[in-house]
Amino acid sequence: MPTPFREERSMLSSDPIDAAGEPPPRTGGHDDALDDLLDRVAEWGPADTHAGVFHLVPALLERDLPLISRWMNDPATAVFWELSGPQDVAEDHLLTQLAGDGRSVPCVGLLNGTPMSYWEIYRADLDPLAGHYPVRPHDTGIHLLIGAVADRGRGLGGLLLRVVADLVLAQRPSCARVIAEPDIRNTPSIAAFLTAGFRFSAEVDLPAKRAALMVRDRSLRLLL
Repeated sequence: MPTPFREERSMLSSDPIDAAGEPPPRTGGHDDALDDLLDRVAEWGPADTHAGVFHLVPALLERDLPLISRWMNDPATAVFWELSGPQDVAEDHLLTQLAGDGRSVPCVGLLNGTPMSYWEIYRADLDPLAGHYPVRPHDTGIHLLIGAVADRGRGLGGLLLRVVADLVLAQRPSCARVIAEPDIRNTPSIAAFLTAGFRFSAEVDLPAKRAALMVRDRSLRLLL
């Protein structure tokens, strides 16, 4: 079975806690203050690709949880994401982001209207990952999971990573770099990032893995 293109989970920060000791309420949408951290992912719009029209849509728990949980229970996915098991495992992971401050936005990727991938767009400069590499303000990270086995191993990973990285750079003018940190052992994922115009920057030791730091630079986006 082809290995799913997957850029392993960042070390997501804990939910902010209010004075009463509870995380702030979220309704499933993003208010203006939260959207500002990632420049309104919900408004980035579709992109044309040679595989069809791709659209990155922020995840909604009630709509997307069953599908995301099913993808997480694929054995080839579970080895990297470590979110297999009952549906509440994936639910807890999503709620960590949805109830947070907007520094990480979980999304579903639609290709020609069909959900086929799971994404996390996150502020790498505000993530604990920032303590493990020479961070720059507004560095933006990407995680990707291709859901269906039939969509793996045919170039979609590299294609969509390039599309989403270019969306980040187009929609986030303050962001000079898109960052990824796949497990150094995940050679299909690293190959997909290289195909997408990322460059290998360094190997970094993270708490749960040794990672390949992959970078797509705004200044090189027309050359790679």
